[in-house]
Amino acid sequence: IKMIKAKVDTGARTSSLHAQDVRIVRRGRKDMVRFVVHPKQRSHAHPVEAMAPLIDQRWVRSSNGSQELRPVILTSVDVGGRVWSIELTLTRRDVMGFRMLLGRQAMRGHMLVDPSHSFVTRKAKAKSKVKGSANTNAPAKERRAEKDRD
Repeated sequence: IKMIKAKVDTGARTSSLHAQDVRIVRRGRKDMVRFVVHPKQRSHAHPVEAMAPLIDQRWVRSSNGSQELRPVILTSVDVGGRVWSIELTLTRRDVMGFRMLLGRQAMRGHMLVDPSHSFVTRKAKAKSKVKGSANTNAPAKERRAEKDRD
């Protein structure tokens, strides 16, 4: 996913991505997660189909107090030109304002949060990645190269 607006949330432990049609499928000896993302806020235009290795399934308590078993994937995130790997849970965030939530675990050691500022990274040019990009739709060879850089 080249671009998605993410909410930085120091109150959330885990990071999550709004995903639809989430299915766990078997590919050889690996469990994979297939899902659809609508990267643009408040829009269902331009859906992106993605597939990533399933690294875990975890119980996560949402902000309303309910618990949900969510698939977890490993992906890279690019915030203001800094790229690192994060674990990302997949869930329906229909009623939430942002398609992606960047939690404390993902930020630890990579970001400092100043609550007096908003939207401090710039929009990237057409060819570059921008904040909150979960690059799960990249070809496997490209994802391995990104992983090797980390």
